[in-house]
Amino acid sequence: MSKVSVIIPVYNREKFLGRCLGSVINQSLKDIEIICIDDGSTDKSLEILKTYAQKDNRIKILTQKNSGPSISRNIGLKIAQSEYVSFVDSDDWIDLEFLEKLYSTAKKYNADIVCAGIKRLRSYKWKYHLKFEKEEFTENIDRKFQLCDVPEKCYPVNKIYKLSELKKHNIYFEPGVLYEDRCFTCETLVKLKRLVVIPDVYYNYWTNPNSIVKTKSEKNSKDNLYTYKKMMDYLKENNINLDHYVKDFKRYSFCGFTILKIKTYKNRKEYRLFNILKYVRKLK
Repeated sequence: MSKVSVIIPVYNREKFLGRCLGSVINQSLKDIEIICIDDGSTDKSLEILKTYAQKDNRIKILTQKNSGPSISRNIGLKIAQSEYVSFVDSDDWIDLEFLEKLYSTAKKYNADIVCAGIKRLRSYKWKYHLKFEKEEFTENIDRKFQLCDVPEKCYPVNKIYKLSELKKHNIYFEPGVLYEDRCFTCETLVKLKRLVVIPDVYYNYWTNPNSIVKTKSEKNSKDNLYTYKKMMDYLKENNINLDHYVKDFKRYSFCGFTILKIKTYKNRKEYRLFNILKYVRKLK
């Protein structure tokens, strides 16, 4: 059994795939397996994967017709055979000590999740998207959401997870929808008890202006609203305190009945008419 399985969904990322794979195969933690799922790429991505696999026997390649990242990640989860599992998107990359630092911290605390910071590259400018000043362990659910800045930053990629716990709770990504990260991340923070966050190591996230979620479409809007509502309902059901997330709340009533609620979060406004979610507007 390897220490960490790295699951990499790949779809038409020939320009960036080498950078991603290089950051994984050159990790200071060598005892890893690398599971790459080619999601029906039509460019040279599969050819690149095969070239790297010829040089590194830790790389496993699976192919499928184009089905989306959720199904690709789920396939990786089902075949992974390591103690912990992580996700890396094929146009991103990780610090060379990323897996070693997260894994050693996981063993130190017997943690179910270890979370690192995120640096985001946009238009050749770096920004700390999530940064931790110190190491902190917690089993408190509300504190886990505060530390990881969820639900604003529902990223599964800057973490490692104890694989046995994911399988115990049957946690997978919902197939066929965009913004699938939201519900997966919230469910892991609720059901996996022991979390540690660590400073000074980062997942490097490239903002791709041509990504599916950046492209305006009916499906994009529909899935955005669907996953957001599903996520917020799940958090409400589990009594998650979102005071760290809500910036403003307005209620409009008539004759004692609430007609409209408007909640302003860090990055969006939510409009509820007669307590039914009708619209979500992103804020700049």
